[in-house]
Amino acid sequence: MKTFKSRLWVVLTVIVISVGLDQWTKYLATVHLQGEPDQFFFGNVLRLTHVHNTGAFLSIGSGLNDFWRPLLLNLFPALLLVALLYYIFREKLLNRWQVVALALIVGGGLSNIVDRLLYGHVVDMLHLKAFGLQTGIFNVADMAIMAGMFIMLPFALRPQKTEVVHAPEEETSSL
Repeated sequence: MKTFKSRLWVVLTVIVISVGLDQWTKYLATVHLQGEPDQFFFGNVLRLTHVHNTGAFLSIGSGLNDFWRPLLLNLFPALLLVALLYYIFREKLLNRWQVVALALIVGGGLSNIVDRLLYGHVVDMLHLKAFGLQTGIFNVADMAIMAGMFIMLPFALRPQKTEVVHAPEEETSSL
């Protein structure tokens, strides 16, 4: 993506959509699932539930004390998201897919940080179980982060083109 304006438009659109969908589904989960029995769909493959997660992915960090939890779950991720936004706008060689992927990661991370700051927890509501495997309980923000990472995977695994720089040949003096 060449121009700042087009990149800004894509980034803002992706972030607004991912944060909006995440916040909307968390609201719906709170209104319709909180205090209710879990709901199962597709032969128990999908379970809808309502969980307050005071930690990060898979509740990691939920046992941290009141000093470390805000630092490690709010401040540090917020700084990483700012750095990622800086990278999105600074790195000129990113293509449209890479910009969308990184914006999804920013949008998902931002939505979860907003929840932690406003409510002290993140609402998780989705749980998948199939073929003897299962996920942790997650939300749409987590899906946005994972989608962004999945989109970036081929770019991360692609061999980098290395530019060979030749030193100027030194003149040899004949004796």
